[in-house]
Amino acid sequence: MSRRKIIVAAILLVVFTFTVTTAGFLYLLRGNSADIVSTLKFFRALQIVKARYVEPVDTDTLVAGAVKGMVSSLGDPHSVYMDPKMYKEFMVETEGSFGGVGMVLGVKDKTLTVVSPIEGTPSDKAGIKSGDQIIKIDGNDTKDMALDEAVGKIRGPEGSQVTLTIRHESEPLKDVVLQRSNIQIKTVSGKMLPNKIGYIRISMFNENTGSDFNQKYQELEAEGMQGIILDLRDNPGGLLEESVKVASKFVPKGPVVSVVTRDGHRETHSSNLEAVKYPVAVLVNGGSASASEIVSGAIQDTASGTLIGTKTYGKGSVQTVLRLDGSAIKLTIAKYLTPNDRSINGIGIEPDIKVEMEKDATKDIQLDKATQFVKEKLGK
Repeated sequence: MSRRKIIVAAILLVVFTFTVTTAGFLYLLRGNSADIVSTLKFFRALQIVKARYVEPVDTDTLVAGAVKGMVSSLGDPHSVYMDPKMYKEFMVETEGSFGGVGMVLGVKDKTLTVVSPIEGTPSDKAGIKSGDQIIKIDGNDTKDMALDEAVGKIRGPEGSQVTLTIRHESEPLKDVVLQRSNIQIKTVSGKMLPNKIGYIRISMFNENTGSDFNQKYQELEAEGMQGIILDLRDNPGGLLEESVKVASKFVPKGPVVSVVTRDGHRETHSSNLEAVKYPVAVLVNGGSASASEIVSGAIQDTASGTLIGTKTYGKGSVQTVLRLDGSAIKLTIAKYLTPNDRSINGIGIEPDIKVEMEKDATKDIQLDKATQFVKEKLGK
């Protein structure tokens, strides 16, 4: 067989293995010349590695590496390739429980950073704080490590241990040994404070948050709630749809958030609330990100409540998960805008009333301020 025929056969085989045989050919047919050349370059590189590498190598392994590199080249820490193991863990987390140490991670200034620890989990009990940087995981440097790869390394069977090398502010690096546990995520808690001020804390937004929030809200109303404090501090976000359900209890009829794709298509999620029922204070800080910023941004823009605390994280992009035969790509597909068309990505939201928490504070002065604020609104 001639060399040319071998190359053509290899291309056909790879396209078939890639599980997008028909779609791949249609892409080539409708693509411009640069797209066609680039695609053929990829297939050529794949054929060379398969044919010439010193050891036999599986095609699936090469394709997975290529897809991972492709997504990584976007330079977006929120767009990641998830192998089957990572994808399974990701789906478990959004459903409400997983094995790990209980922290939500992000990438800030190109460094793996704790967005927030989850209340009552091993990371929370060990004193890990929002903003702490994770320099190593079990001795492995996290520099250039993909976000979901880092998450996969930190998670593991219940009872096993993981050692994290942490940098807290300007303090020296320290190793923190954590024992993994089964993390059950109860995202909503609340109680009635003095003067009939309801307090609801949301730790993140998973698929149960909207209904759990409504239940707690109704319980407090039945107890005679006259004002409310919504605590979104160290809330790393989650599902956009659930954040809209929560915001719809505070934001008057109209837009809550608009999702805008690169072609300009705009999808607006709205509230049907006839009128704001209670004075509202919303607690935010640097660990308040994504879906929690949707809620706080909508409340601030519509003047339906007052934000108290410190500036939020600044994640104003929307991701979707696209399956790839067992694995998946989590891809940034849009940005979101607050009701006043603000994009807060990389910027964050400044609170209406700034209250800094003092280091090693024994009192929650932010909550105290919010309580005082609502009490004054009630004329008490």
